[in-house]
Amino acid sequence: MLLTTLQRYWQPDTPEVIPVAQSYQMWEVWTWLPYPPGGHEREEIVYLPCIYRNTSTEAPDYLATVDVDPKSPQYCQVIHRLPMPNMKDELHHSGWNTCSSCFGDSTKSRTKLMLPCLISSRIYVVDVGTEPRAPKLHKVIEPQDIHAKCDLGYLHTSHCLASGEVMISALGDPKGNGKGGFVLLDGETFEVKGTWERPGGAAPLGYDFWYQPRHNVMISTEWAAPNVLRDGFNPADVQAGLYGSCLHVWDWQRHEMVQTLHLQDGLIPLEIRFLHNPAASQGFVGCALGSNIQRFYKNEGGTWSVEKVIQVPPKKVKGQCLITDILLSLDDRFLYFSNWLHGDLRQYDISDPKRPRLTGQLFLGGSIVKGGPVQVLEDQELKSQPEPLVVKGKRVAGGPQMIQLSLDGKRLYVTTSLYSAWDKQFYPDLIREGSVMLQIDVDTEKGGLKLNPNFLVDFGKEPLGPALAHELRYPGGDCSSDIWL
Repeated sequence: MLLTTLQRYWQPDTPEVIPVAQSYQMWEVWTWLPYPPGGHEREEIVYLPCIYRNTSTEAPDYLATVDVDPKSPQYCQVIHRLPMPNMKDELHHSGWNTCSSCFGDSTKSRTKLMLPCLISSRIYVVDVGTEPRAPKLHKVIEPQDIHAKCDLGYLHTSHCLASGEVMISALGDPKGNGKGGFVLLDGETFEVKGTWERPGGAAPLGYDFWYQPRHNVMISTEWAAPNVLRDGFNPADVQAGLYGSCLHVWDWQRHEMVQTLHLQDGLIPLEIRFLHNPAASQGFVGCALGSNIQRFYKNEGGTWSVEKVIQVPPKKVKGQCLITDILLSLDDRFLYFSNWLHGDLRQYDISDPKRPRLTGQLFLGGSIVKGGPVQVLEDQELKSQPEPLVVKGKRVAGGPQMIQLSLDGKRLYVTTSLYSAWDKQFYPDLIREGSVMLQIDVDTEKGGLKLNPNFLVDFGKEPLGPALAHELRYPGGDCSSDIWL
């Protein structure tokens, strides 16, 4: 769906779409409505990896298919579960065998969901094309193959490339030391081809990445070495400089790192997003421990710079804030991010990317709720600590973490698990009660967020025991998986 339709966002000569001019202070772009007015195709199902590692359930992680069609009798229910054949993989993020970067190639179709594993370093290739409501396992790429051909492990972000290949970022080497390299897979056979970067050219640390071919650039981020983060968060590791604080700029054609940007107040830069406009030379990265959003941009001379544009006001507490996910709406108007520890979800108008403007905020659980584990001693934003969130009788454990926006921008889906070892450390109730999936209604005209009180997917009621649901994907593509050329 997104492969054949949303590519038209940036192709003015594509028929059967309606152009809408939007002027920005930084640049002007024609935004193409993906569907005629009033004819938006609404998402009907979503896929989520569900994790059992670090819980009391001895069972494999699995891919859940959830019905999100309000007209369906199975609305808000898990309609299918695909268990992986191995234990304790730590499914985490996912991607596609092909996406909008392959637009125009009739031989390509978005039929396989890539599931790289954060801990085991396996890659599961899941067939979602034969029966979208009942995915089945297509192939398993074992870690030994990745170790031998790439000397990489602990896999995270998966993006498809215009070449038809699939590229997956790594956090480390097979022994758990930091190594920010990239695994390259054949997009048809899913055989491991080797590394994307040249031999010896990996970054010191890795995590997420995004590329923008029109500017011959890719930018990658840093979390920490797997041996540092695997079993939990130790503040002493921050003081020791073991967590990331840099962006790495790569020459897209030469596969070489050409610049490193050191972020001021930017500890643990995680999710990175270029604007969707393929001509744009700027984007945003969320700095988890810095509790800020930084804008990166291209200079006239061709180098890149970064500046802090959003700072979450500090709260004097016995604890910390942690920005863990960000995304941009398809029209590049709104930026959303989640504060997993503080518990709020935020929406900013980024029509002027240099000066984001807060337009919506919701507290969805978190550690600073009344009666929670963290006492707020001083707060620049709130007069009192938020009330615990209860949806359809379920008190939500954890805080907002992974987020995904509907294609029309009107619905934001939220899950509450970050990573099983950190869930266990910061939110023990999350391990016992399982995560949830929530839906937020979005005001796309003036801005604003409102919780849908009738939507809840409770992964605490899974047949084998409470599970930790993580990243969300639509069958046709979404805001955080597709790159336009």
